Amino acid sequence: MSDAVTAALLLSPTVLTGAALLWGFRPLPLVGALLKRYRWIAAVFVALIALSVAMGAALIAQERALREGSARAAEKFDMVIAAPGSELTLMFATVFLQPSNVPLLDGFIFNEIAAREDVEIAAPLAFGDSYQGAPLVGTTPEFLVHLANGEIEGRLFQAPLEGVAGAALNLEIGHTFAPAHGVGESAEEGLHGDEYTIVGRMAPTGSPWDRAIIVPVEGVWQTHGLSDGKRSADAPVGPPFVSELFPGTPAIIVRMDRLPDLYSLRAELNAREDTMAFFPGTVLSGLYSVMGDIRDAMSFMALVTQVLVAVAVLTGLFILTQLFRRQLTLLHVLGAPRRFVVGVLWSFATVLLVAGVILGLVLGAGATSILSSIVSERIDVLVTARFSWPELHLAAGFLSLSSVLAALVGLASPRGTAEALRD
Repeated sequence: MSDAVTAALLLSPTVLTGAALLWGFRPLPLVGALLKRYRWIAAVFVALIALSVAMGAALIAQERALREGSARAAEKFDMVIAAPGSELTLMFATVFLQPSNVPLLDGFIFNEIAAREDVEIAAPLAFGDSYQGAPLVGTTPEFLVHLANGEIEGRLFQAPLEGVAGAALNLEIGHTFAPAHGVGESAEEGLHGDEYTIVGRMAPTGSPWDRAIIVPVEGVWQTHGLSDGKRSADAPVGPPFVSELFPGTPAIIVRMDRLPDLYSLRAELNAREDTMAFFPGTVLSGLYSVMGDIRDAMSFMALVTQVLVAVAVLTGLFILTQLFRRQLTLLHVLGAPRRFVVGVLWSFATVLLVAGVILGLVLGAGATSILSSIVSERIDVLVTARFSWPELHLAAGFLSLSSVLAALVGLASPRGTAEALRD
């Protein structure tokens, strides 16, 4: 069933209720007069409805955008190979650049993987330093080109002490700096004497790598007093590395042309005792399934909030009918059928509901945009939330339920004609 058909079905109770109550009548002039007379009360009801719809729609849109943003951040990481341990920890370390202590893979394992004919890219990673809060990540030129889709302002690094700045960093080409040892609050300045030079800027990737400085893996090793994995000081950066001189890497990022080859290599490495291979996308899917309970809870909370708001609004409308009970009773005395009186009340309530839902969707879209900017800034993942059919379905369901309840409010309006006229 298409999304448009689903939305139409959700709105059908409103349409059918309106058709049943208003067939043959034109209550809009009277409804307009009531809205004009009680405009401030109506404005309060519309604002209450709008806030409820905006909150519910924004929560759903933001949760979806967060999942899409994290999946987009991981799409360049076909497979991660590491020492046996936690896949989730390794995924956060490699894809989202969260500091962690994990065992290292040696050069023999790296060269065994890199030497396979079906492996297009095998890139070791190295962590441990930072500059002004931005982590330094050591890797190979091939993986950097793959990560940035070949879009690099300036040029690639060609020497161990050259680097490429992420798109979100305010580092100009030619800038030199000495890195701090460590990342975050534990970072220590002045422990490394080597200075890096920024020679390029990477195009935006929508991932935490936009706030990283990517350098040759040899530079990270060299800065920490380790071998650079080469026999000659004049060797270009990147593979091949000498197995005996390879200092170790916490993770190897592998890219292969054919998906069956990836699955075959993963099965082969997971059968060994010294390696672990996984797809970050698969780990994220498992994480999403766990978060699904949270998403359901958030959706339920939004639904409950909207139901409570609907009940509060309709209770207020019922009380409001007391204000113009005399006018509606007079209509009934003058010959207006009960259905017309109920139709006027229903139309009055539905106008408020429709206005509140439309305003709520507008406010929700604005709130979602602001929330996306805040979340993107906090987690370094590009989160772009846009309203889609789920939010419209939520609004349509709320409108239908509330409009049907509004008809019940109309039916429960005062019937005491004589008593009303004597007031």
